[in-house]
Amino acid sequence: MYVGLISDTHGRFEDDVKRFLEPVDVIWHAGDFGGIACADAIAAFKPLIGVYGNCDGADVRAVYPLQQVFMAEEIRVAMTHIGGFPGRYDWEAYNLITHTNPRIFVCGHSHILRVMGDKKLDTMVFNPGACGFQGIHAVRTALRFKIDGSDIHDMEVGEWKRRETCDM
Repeated sequence: MYVGLISDTHGRFEDDVKRFLEPVDVIWHAGDFGGIACADAIAAFKPLIGVYGNCDGADVRAVYPLQQVFMAEEIRVAMTHIGGFPGRYDWEAYNLITHTNPRIFVCGHSHILRVMGDKKLDTMVFNPGACGFQGIHAVRTALRFKIDGSDIHDMEVGEWKRRETCDM
């Protein structure tokens, strides 16, 4: 399974991100789609698993849940938008992790790319940063990686300059 991981598109699914995600089998979106039209564009491009974010409205929330727990090959994955990171988890994210015991915990929200291990909770935390234009980030980012059975490998980071202005 070849996974593309994005978050915080805030209504923009740009060609540079699409080119990076072209070879993947599935896209995981960690929230803040920025509207159902953006979510639908991503879902039309590749199969999509996602959660809604704090900036998503009722249209997105009607289709995507707050949290997802699913299997990717032999790996349990838990996903929510507001998550934090080891030692500084949001309390709902901490409860999700401790109740579902995922090997991979996926979140977004911070607009900061992070891939970290949490030895205490025996999970890996993946935050792809933000690939949209809205927010505090200076660089737009996304991840892609392969899952073979219980192995995670070949992780790559996509990085794109954030334009100073955009037509939002």
